[in-house]
Amino acid sequence: MTAYWINTFTAIHDEARLARYVELAGPAMRAAGGVFLARGNPVHVLEGSAALRTTVIRFDSADAAVAAYRSPAYQEALAALGDGAERDIRILDGVED
Repeated sequence: MTAYWINTFTAIHDEARLARYVELAGPAMRAAGGVFLARGNPVHVLEGSAALRTTVIRFDSADAAVAAYRSPAYQEALAALGDGAERDIRILDGVED
C-alpha cells in the first residue's frame, strides 16, 4: 500500500545545517524510491502554529519509507542536520478507494 512521509519542521536553529541536510536528504529519498509531492513553507496555516518547512514524500509502502529513513544516505543527511532543526516525521498509509 502506498505510504506518505510527512516531515514538518517545528524549529530551525541553523540555516546552514538545514541547507546541507536538504542537499543530502533529497537524493537519499529519491534513491530509496521516494517521490516528492510537496515541499516548502506552508501557503496557509489554518490551525496550529507550525509555519515552517514541510515535506510530503510518496513511497510504495510504509516499510519502504522506514527503510529510507534508516538508509546510510539519509543517516548522513541527519548527521549533517544535527541539532540545526527540530522536526516531526510521520509515515501514513495511503487511503484505498
